Amino acid sequence: MLNSIGIPGLIIILVIILIIFGPSKLPKLGRSIGESMKNFKDSTKGVLEDEDDKNKEKM
Repeated sequence: MLNSIGIPGLIIILVIILIIFGPSKLPKLGRSIGESMKNFKDSTKGVLEDEDDKNKEKM
């Protein structure tokens, strides 16, 4: 997906985000996105480990 957007497209998207949210809200927005990604990663890691445990029990 990122390959089809390209660098100019990413720059335009970042400028639009800056205009919409303003420079004062960007750190808070970035922090909340980072926390959301971390929580998602942690939850999917738990699911994958559960599946590995089930597969080991079958053997």
